[in-house]
Amino acid sequence: MTPGFWKGKRVLVTGHTGFKGAWISLWLQRMGAQVSGLALPPETRPNLFELADVARSMDSSFVDIKDAATVNAKLNAKQPEIVLHLAAQSLVRRSYQQPLNTFATNIMGTAHVLEAVRSTKSIRAALVVTTDKCYEDQNPGRGYTEADPLGGFDPYSSSKACAEIVTAAFRRSYFSAPDDQTTAVASARAGNVIGGGDWSEDRLLPDLVHAFSKSRPAQLRNPGAVRPWQHVLDPLAGYLNLAEKLFVQGPMFAEAWNFGPDAESQVSVGVVADRAAQLWGNGARFEHVGGDHPHETKLLFLDASKARTRLGWRPRLDFDAAVAWTIEWYRAHAEGTNMRALTERQIDQYMSLQ
Repeated sequence: MTPGFWKGKRVLVTGHTGFKGAWISLWLQRMGAQVSGLALPPETRPNLFELADVARSMDSSFVDIKDAATVNAKLNAKQPEIVLHLAAQSLVRRSYQQPLNTFATNIMGTAHVLEAVRSTKSIRAALVVTTDKCYEDQNPGRGYTEADPLGGFDPYSSSKACAEIVTAAFRRSYFSAPDDQTTAVASARAGNVIGGGDWSEDRLLPDLVHAFSKSRPAQLRNPGAVRPWQHVLDPLAGYLNLAEKLFVQGPMFAEAWNFGPDAESQVSVGVVADRAAQLWGNGARFEHVGGDHPHETKLLFLDASKARTRLGWRPRLDFDAAVAWTIEWYRAHAEGTNMRALTERQIDQYMSLQ
């Protein structure tokens, strides 16, 4: 990623009020991009979007991506050069409760954004962000590669697999002409990101911090589940790297990409909770809660060797650093720190690791 590339670029982010969306919008502002955003209002109180005053240096609009006409009108009005599509219903357990909204948002919402991209001639690069859960749950005993079959047990996972298929269909049907004016479209797959500012329901670190801050034991439903934990800035760096390559070199990078951590960061929920409790201190602890819970994959991780080889991307924060940066953020919030300043400091610190 070249920070100077983004100076003055017109970038539209969908989902900019969400966890990843707020981080990447603030990062783009930090690099001098002209950022606009389309999203629903923040769901939780508190939330990163408001705490870090992300709207202060961007053009923010509250829009539902299920509204195709408004999405199209907004993109044509903004005339962005790059679109980063992060808006989604991103919670597995909620997808069981609200399957139709999940499918409408993640499948048709993606189609609405791509159709608007198709009609907006200023756009040179578009990146659709999905999830590591888009793969068919086959437990192959290795990391999933971009060539593995798509699938999904639950409504969320299957909706994201469908979003990948929709993206590939738009790319092949409308964005594959070999000329300099064609928009380059790619998708990015990552998951289980941690970092400050996430208060979504059923997320491990927010649940841990909520319990720790109230001096209660955190309750874990599946402490043995192994996940590829990574700090949010690592996959976001991958997204920005890929979007830059799409803008500059186009079709060479217009495909699906995995962004996952090193093998050492693939640890159980219980290990994450134990490390977070140690860092929080004050007697923080957790306990296992039994009972029936919706299906969740026991072991899931990505093979990101393609991104390492062809994009030159690599994770810069190991497991310990990712958890430490996350706990630092939440502790600072609890102490009344200026959260825009602290979030920008972590972004600057991350960029200095290059």
